[in-house]
Amino acid sequence: MTSREQTGLLPIGTAQGLHRSRPITDWVYRLLFGAIGWPWLLRSLWGGTQVDKARLLARLGLREGALPHLGSWKADTAFLHRIVDTVELLRPATVVELGAGASTLVCARALALHGGGRLVSYDQHAPFVTATSDWLASHDLQVELRHAPLDAQIVRWPGYWYRLDHIPPTIDLLIIDGPPWTEHPYVRGAAETLFDRLSPGGMILLDDGARPGERVVARRWRRQWPGIRFELVHEGTKGTLIGRRRDGPAM
Repeated sequence: MTSREQTGLLPIGTAQGLHRSRPITDWVYRLLFGAIGWPWLLRSLWGGTQVDKARLLARLGLREGALPHLGSWKADTAFLHRIVDTVELLRPATVVELGAGASTLVCARALALHGGGRLVSYDQHAPFVTATSDWLASHDLQVELRHAPLDAQIVRWPGYWYRLDHIPPTIDLLIIDGPPWTEHPYVRGAAETLFDRLSPGGMILLDDGARPGERVVARRWRRQWPGIRFELVHEGTKGTLIGRRRDGPAM
């Protein structure tokens, strides 16, 4: 499977029946937030209008059909436009992405158009990483795609987190589009382990920011990281949480 193909409501690992030993409380949280969050799950099946998708392709100078079917566990057009906006604003030297796919293509193309920059993208599915690397190469885009299994556990955050290696020491833009909520509704909170690498004025984009689990994550981040200003933007199907180090220029 590649990013180009249509996918179901559940992420790849869930659909394939990935099982790990986990506390009973994790299962309770998953069931509870699945019940609470079903409106967001239904909205996520819609990835944006064809008009928005065509406008995104035009911004990036990509041919029709270059972007995959959007929706389900993939980023929607609003989040993809937000990535392009942020790259245009920051001209980042280094971008780190958690969760590869359509966003990887969009970010890599935006970087190529706006000052270059290095993109390091991590995903938990090894075959997906290989297929996505080939897909990006067909567009003449160079990205450091790395397999990062979900087998790490982070203090303060439940669920299994990416086993990340060779992380850039400085990050100008951090894009968080994984792991999926089915790992645990709060699992993306562990991305804070990278916050101390943010450069002055560096930014964070958290997809699905309006979901109940991500709202809890955002409250905890605001308390733990007063040097980062967080704002929830209600755009697209699932919202985006935007963070920026306060020692940078105004957004």
